[in-house]
Amino acid sequence: MSKRQNILQVFEHSTLHYGRQYNDITFEEKHFNALAKLNQLHDNEYFTLLHKGIKFSQYVGVIQIDGLTIEILPKIDGSASNEALWQTVLIGMLRATKRLKVNNLGQANVSKQHIHLLDIYFEWFLNEIQLLERQGLIKQYRTNVGNVKALKGKLEFAEHINQNLIHKERFYTSHQVYDHNHQIHQILWVALGIIGQFSSGTHLYSKFKRIQANFPEVSRINVNANTFKKLTTNRKTQPYKTAIEIARLIILNFAPNISSGKENMLALLFDMNNLWEEYVLTMLKSVSAEGIVVKGQESKPFWRGIKIRPDIVIEKSDKTYVIDTKWKNIGGSKPSTNDLRQMYVYNEYWDSTKALLLYPSLETEKPQFIPFEGDDNHTCAMGKLNILNGDQLNENIGVEILEWFL
Repeated sequence: MSKRQNILQVFEHSTLHYGRQYNDITFEEKHFNALAKLNQLHDNEYFTLLHKGIKFSQYVGVIQIDGLTIEILPKIDGSASNEALWQTVLIGMLRATKRLKVNNLGQANVSKQHIHLLDIYFEWFLNEIQLLERQGLIKQYRTNVGNVKALKGKLEFAEHINQNLIHKERFYTSHQVYDHNHQIHQILWVALGIIGQFSSGTHLYSKFKRIQANFPEVSRINVNANTFKKLTTNRKTQPYKTAIEIARLIILNFAPNISSGKENMLALLFDMNNLWEEYVLTMLKSVSAEGIVVKGQESKPFWRGIKIRPDIVIEKSDKTYVIDTKWKNIGGSKPSTNDLRQMYVYNEYWDSTKALLLYPSLETEKPQFIPFEGDDNHTCAMGKLNILNGDQLNENIGVEILEWFL
């Protein structure tokens, strides 16, 4: 089987104009129209529409539409466009934050093989289903309602009269069935179907066909966000947790018939601001020693129901420090007045002695904690952290940040 064709790699905040070629791949008007509709479905967060084109925002990830795969990569250096390097950075961050699992693929391998993000997610899902099939898929009780020839279970009287006035030999009943045809398998079947559509013609398709052939026959259902909210799990369904999470990601980001033709679209996009915050938090938690507590998303009441929350709070003994992560190349600029005001408030409310605005960079610049004017108890600094270690993601940033504070 071949690798995926027509992969267009672009960087966050870059632009595409239809009718133009990018690395010998044409971005067509039908692609533009489909992306415009997708953007509308998501409150115009993903892109800005331009005349005959789109400008990407801080969302990165992958979109597949009408035979074209667009991979949007993060980037903080100004000029050099090294797609393989930044794909490695993105995959590394998704892995560290448990949003992605890459099996038996070294980081360098991913770039060399030109495997793209969608295939990594698909393979992760297929591996999970394969594992479940080997372990033995679970059966669950469900209620089966319908006309049967022998009285079995509970007679649904009103419907029985309604349906069987003529057919006296039938009974409209509800009874318990113990089999594979339950909601969890029905959800996984929907996700498998989407993968089948989008992996056709790629190296994953034969694996998909094998797994699909071993999957039990289940009822077709419509799945939406509500389905996942109402889904009940227990100790028996614990092995399905990862498969359900990937299925949720795939199904809820699948937009059928969004383009002008009959083509479907799949878009797995991540806000880099959130991903950077999660990555820093994960790296800090992984190295926090005894006596150091690292918290994320801790909020406090501020004013009339409005809450405030710094991205990360570090506590050691009787000292508290706050961090706000910013995914942007600050260069030689100063932080905005708004950001500094925010840090001052965090210092006040968390009784913190040091507040840090943390930016990604390609060279580390140690922060200098400077007191706010007229207030020597509270300090603030800008920290620039080299997110690369050679041609890999820097996984040592947790230690570096703690050293700045401690």
